Amino acid sequence: MNFKEEWRMWGVFGAIVLFFFLISGRLFYWQVIAGNDLRVKASAQYSVEFLLPAARGQILASDGNRLVTNQTAFLAYAQPKDIKDIVQFSKNIGHVLSLDNESLVAKLSTSGKLWVPLAHKVESNLVDTLKSLHLSGLGFEKEPKRYYPEASMAGQILGFVGSDGNGNDKGYFGVEGYYDRELRGQNGRIAIERDVRGAPILIGDENRIEPEHGRTLMTWIDRSIQRAAERRLTEGIEKYGAKEGSVTILDPKTGGILAMASFPSYDPAHFFSYDTILYRNPTVAASFEPGSTFKALVMSSALQEQVITPATTMEESGPVQIGEYAVNTWDNKYHGTITMTEVLQHSSNVGMVFVEKKLGKEKMLKYIHDFGFGEPTGVDLEEELSPQLRKDNNWREIDLATASFGQGIAVTPLQMVRAVGALANDGWLMEPHIVKEIADEKRRVVTIRPKKIRQVVGSATAKIMTEMMVSAVDNGEAKWAKPTGYRIAGKTGTAQIPVAGHYDEKKTIASFVGFAPADDPKFVMLVTLLEPSSSQWGSETAAPLFFTIARDIFSYLGIPPGM
Repeated sequence: MNFKEEWRMWGVFGAIVLFFFLISGRLFYWQVIAGNDLRVKASAQYSVEFLLPAARGQILASDGNRLVTNQTAFLAYAQPKDIKDIVQFSKNIGHVLSLDNESLVAKLSTSGKLWVPLAHKVESNLVDTLKSLHLSGLGFEKEPKRYYPEASMAGQILGFVGSDGNGNDKGYFGVEGYYDRELRGQNGRIAIERDVRGAPILIGDENRIEPEHGRTLMTWIDRSIQRAAERRLTEGIEKYGAKEGSVTILDPKTGGILAMASFPSYDPAHFFSYDTILYRNPTVAASFEPGSTFKALVMSSALQEQVITPATTMEESGPVQIGEYAVNTWDNKYHGTITMTEVLQHSSNVGMVFVEKKLGKEKMLKYIHDFGFGEPTGVDLEEELSPQLRKDNNWREIDLATASFGQGIAVTPLQMVRAVGALANDGWLMEPHIVKEIADEKRRVVTIRPKKIRQVVGSATAKIMTEMMVSAVDNGEAKWAKPTGYRIAGKTGTAQIPVAGHYDEKKTIASFVGFAPADDPKFVMLVTLLEPSSSQWGSETAAPLFFTIARDIFSYLGIPPGM
């Protein structure tokens, strides 16, 4: 073999080796580096995957009736390969579904797409309209849509369902937001083999993963009490010329929330039509100064510490001076020697300063914290907040004095009604809850049991305080509105509203808090009215509204007079 032939042989060998490495490298790229992407593309050529939406869990009232459920709606989708005229198709679809025509054309013209979602939650009447157009390439899949059998009732308790960043259902605010994970379930999927034209192969393989539907929530909400609270609040707002208002009703023994009403509110089925400021439930997400309703809590603290008794007397002879400030009675009337029971009856600010001084700073602040102020209640609503209290070392003498009659301290309505509920429950502070049971598809039930937080005052103190509050109702400024024959423990409140660093004497929050029947409480309720124009006083606005709702509850629960 001469040199030339040897060179040619090695050249051929080298070419073969090079070709081998090129083929090996290319195979390595296809199988390892780009393998997953190619498998996806190949799969898309012979199969298509559909989402099987999970049905969102229902929300039930305490009697088992549905507050929120699902109705059948449809996912409208397009199959671009089957569309003859994308521009005309987009025009027809966009007109019915109110979609932007240009965006729709661009979406359907993207190469390689076999399936394009067009709109979610399309109602049956629109689907019928679209089907009547007989458009090739248009399809529908059933998907659930939220439905509210009680219309807008309890809207701010329930919250609403919108979309997350990926277009999936997500609960926002209220129960829908707090329990979103339990309610949303787990979507399923179905993959179907297709032929070269993109049509399903009837005898082909079908890979199907069934959806796991969301859990059902049973709440403490009583539909009759909720309906009465909303109706009476709306009437009261109009009657007393208030800007806003709220009604919060709890079972003091369990912490179960029987009703929450606020005005203005919104309809969760059409949440997008309302100002977003209405989405937050003011019962848990807004604060106010409680005014004289707070006196019952300070008085019970002093009773527990045994620094006073109901018969302890003090001299209400004029304003009490605290440094440069003078504390007056609300009506500038003074009654001379009065007992602690009469301090509550007359709602005496001067008398409460006397009580606060007997209690002392350390004990006063201890009970403010023990009654649950300055911390969230733990209620199962997404948007709860808790107004901050001053740090203990920042309380001045005047701050303690004004707090004794409910000014200069901010609370939420739920914090306030829960604290008074402790007096109706042998002194035990409860954790409030909307939901009492969670059930899955297999009917396995998780019960959320009532949770005691702490005993703030003893049972004996709670009973004494109850009698003092009954006396305040029977002999106080609002006695004219009280239902005849019932023992109701309660307290009025009128708090001035802070504006630009000072209190506006004409703008007030009127309130009334109480529980009944006093000897075996079935409910504790707080009513608040913002800036009532007919009268600024709680005894003339919030109190009669409270008693009107109480009458409804007595009738509904079958509680006769004499209790």
